[in-house]
Amino acid sequence: MASQDWFDKDFYEVLGVDKSVSAADLKKTYRKLARQYHPDSNPGDAKAEAKFKEISEAYSVLNDPEQREEYDQIRAMGSGARFSAPGAGAGGGFDDVFSRFGQGRQAPSGGFDDFFSMFDQQGGGFGSGRFGQTTGGFRGFGGPQKGADVTARTTIDFVTAAKGETITLQGEDNVPFKVKIPAGVSDGQKIRLRGRGRPSPDGGENGDIVVTVAVRPHPVFSRDGLNLRVTVPVTFTEAALGATIEVPTLGADPVRLRVAPGTPSGRVLRVKGRGIETTKGHGDLLAEVQVAVPAHLDDAAREALERFQALEPKENPRADLMSKAR
Repeated sequence: MASQDWFDKDFYEVLGVDKSVSAADLKKTYRKLARQYHPDSNPGDAKAEAKFKEISEAYSVLNDPEQREEYDQIRAMGSGARFSAPGAGAGGGFDDVFSRFGQGRQAPSGGFDDFFSMFDQQGGGFGSGRFGQTTGGFRGFGGPQKGADVTARTTIDFVTAAKGETITLQGEDNVPFKVKIPAGVSDGQKIRLRGRGRPSPDGGENGDIVVTVAVRPHPVFSRDGLNLRVTVPVTFTEAALGATIEVPTLGADPVRLRVAPGTPSGRVLRVKGRGIETTKGHGDLLAEVQVAVPAHLDDAAREALERFQALEPKENPRADLMSKAR
């Protein structure tokens, strides 16, 4: 989702919370809504799935203090302002928030450009904030001075970070240019766009744009280096007797995994090559099994379990724990 979309989306309203909501109350509300609308709780319900994605998007922004501050500032500007939108085909859900640099220091008072700090021609006296912030140039051994670097942030979704994508950003004088986001980029990673920063004041090389990438969390997957992790619920009978189950993969078809009889909660099943793919190697998909205990039993199921309890081996699963604790 591009930053300009933040003008039109009230994430507080989506989650049904006040703008002054605390982080703890925000998390509590999100968890309640996530349980209510999760696809596993509403199989085949497209509206519930869409609502789940909507609340996940809202929570991913408001739960991040920096993104929440950006969001509040942008929304406070009013719906009449807009960021420069990426060119056609610039998908992937990017928040491309760059300063309008290189246009002098005569920005209209109170206008959109005042939101970003302008910087002077010599690379000094730069404004505060994360948008369009310059790092200054340097002069080496009396040679031409390199133009100042410009820093910026962009927020991408989890799938785009894993798969990579070429996007279009708006540069100096609103001239668009393409940027390749490499597959496997991680949250907080910096990408340097050489020669896209401030021009040199005395004929030297241009500065760079240094983009810090923020990655939105995924509702199902998490990263562990090049590996992807996913928690997979199984029933008690599946874990006890064994079963073949379907496990989701990121951006591809599900895979089928064999759960061996007697599989405990916490056991990790590995799917080779279904993790993050980069030029440096491939990761795996790590599926952690969690036994789901039924919350409600009818009389017949309860009687069956009581019969099983009478027949199960008389082993104390906590015996080893108790002996080690002494």
